[in-house]
Amino acid sequence: MRKIDILNFITDFRKVPNQVKTLAEIKAYVGSFDELQLISMLEEMKQMRTLRELEKNGERAFQVMAK
Repeated sequence: MRKIDILNFITDFRKVPNQVKTLAEIKAYVGSFDELQLISMLEEMKQMRTLRELEKNGERAFQVMAK
């Protein structure tokens, strides 16, 4: 799993540019990928200001700010 794959899953700039995906939806998408590595990648993208962390229905969620 690459970071760009996660970003592409969260948003499609032509169809839904401001889509928000929960952590559970991202985990379901990546499947058997290591959860700790996934969290690490998400945290790294937050530090780079590529992702923004939000809350959606009481769950941790993410939105793409820049690709």
